[in-house]
Amino acid sequence: MNDEFELWDLKVEVVGDQGSFVCRHRVGDYFLVSGENLTVPAGQPLSIYALSAILPLLPAKQRMTDENDWMTTDAEVACPDPNCGARFRISRTGRTRFRHGETTALPQSGR
Repeated sequence: MNDEFELWDLKVEVVGDQGSFVCRHRVGDYFLVSGENLTVPAGQPLSIYALSAILPLLPAKQRMTDENDWMTTDAEVACPDPNCGARFRISRTGRTRFRHGETTALPQSGR
């Protein structure tokens, strides 16, 4: 029984004009997402407030989408501080194959 599926690996990078930032973001800072795992480079800060704005979009960006779907094309999220000019660019960097049986204890529907 084939229970494999693919998800996009993501890179979320700080972009924008550093001079317009009021938060501690730095242009070029980033984190990676593969499956359910988020990886932040050692010594690099990550604002929990910025993460809270980005987090709901990550599972949707990981899924395969139609080329006409806005989730395929729209890639930047604003810092949640309205006074900060930072943005976070979500890029699809590659795909990783997972198995249903290795990601949940529940059986597949109808099997």
